Amino acid sequence: MDKDVVAIGGFVALFVLMVLRVPVGIAMGIVGVGGFGLLTSWKAAFGLLSQSPFSTVTSFNLSVIPMFILMGTFASAAGMSRDLFAASRAWFGHLRGGLAIGTIAACGGFAAISGSAVATAATMTRVALPELRRAGYSPRFSTGVIAAGGTLGIMVPPSVMFVLYSIMTDVDLTKLFISGILPGILGMLMYMGTILVTGADDMPRGERHGWRERFIALKGVLPALTLFLFVIGGMYGGLFTVTEAAGVGAVGALLIGVAQGRLGWQAILECLVAALRTTSAIFMIVIGAYLFGYFLTISQTPQHIIDFLVGLPVGPYGVLALVLAVYFILGALMDELAMILITVPIVFPAMMKLGFDPVWFGVIIVMTCVLGLICPPVGMNVFVVNSLAPDVKLGTIYRGVMPFIVCDLIRLLLLCLFPGIALLLPRLM
Repeated sequence: MDKDVVAIGGFVALFVLMVLRVPVGIAMGIVGVGGFGLLTSWKAAFGLLSQSPFSTVTSFNLSVIPMFILMGTFASAAGMSRDLFAASRAWFGHLRGGLAIGTIAACGGFAAISGSAVATAATMTRVALPELRRAGYSPRFSTGVIAAGGTLGIMVPPSVMFVLYSIMTDVDLTKLFISGILPGILGMLMYMGTILVTGADDMPRGERHGWRERFIALKGVLPALTLFLFVIGGMYGGLFTVTEAAGVGAVGALLIGVAQGRLGWQAILECLVAALRTTSAIFMIVIGAYLFGYFLTISQTPQHIIDFLVGLPVGPYGVLALVLAVYFILGALMDELAMILITVPIVFPAMMKLGFDPVWFGVIIVMTCVLGLICPPVGMNVFVVNSLAPDVKLGTIYRGVMPFIVCDLIRLLLLCLFPGIALLLPRLM
């Protein structure tokens, strides 16, 4: 059977299955095994199905994912998100729009110890949304701030997206983590600026706290800050590898929670179960992507697309613009993890042939995923906020995130024009 016909049919079947609400990992697995069987033999395809899932989940490289997820789960259960929000409110709450600015600061702080956009959005919805409502913020604006602030979780290290990108491209994960720090800080500052530009004059002021209260509130931030600096500083200074840092971070978050009396045996067990569920969901997508990747390799689809992109008469940045346009469309329609796992093995070699820096391109790819988390019609963070605040309609939340989508587009343009924003810290390592 003609390889090109099977490849095209495979992509069509994949999107049809996703439209029919088949879980992304299972859809990729079905198409991958089916396409591999059509192009080779069904015996080989079923042999692949019996071996690939086990080899994937037992891969040492992937062990970093459950450890960082466990670190974020322990940190959330230990109340670090509440401490971060309390400190932000104490320092910024008295300003007009200050509580919203404090929410962004708390999202950035929690993102630095959770590594998950969805977890950041879910946690901050529980912590910050009641306070924003109580202060008089509109449902549209308050939910939009939280949904957008949650996206910081996949840019600020540790980030699952960077882990998967590193595994697929063999780019140094430590450099990828470090490269996300300045773009993450830039995102926080631009989100705060967006709040001020889009109507802080009409927003309520919160209670003014004295200097003594502010510094007392900062004490609650010290455990989270210490944990982040120890994990990231250890990687930056070469004290331990990324996998070791993940394990140290998980143990550190556990010890902090126990020392503060916030993590008992029951809470620890619940954290382990929650981390297991999240890891299983991610690994299901990864297994499906690997099976789909075998099918793409045997059909030679990546080679055809690479030759096509490199041969376009539009120059490297013209190709980059085309790739980003495709990512915008995909990001609004499908899961970000699946999008990276499917497309990066195809696009990355072409970008390297065109002379782009692999670390910088990783930041750009993750930045497009940030947009996908809040862009309609999917916007995973929007659905997460809506599930925890069902009285606020999806359309209302989407209207709330629109200014932040514009802000992210500007940030992406800045990262493309000034690669040094992402590459400065990795070059100093």
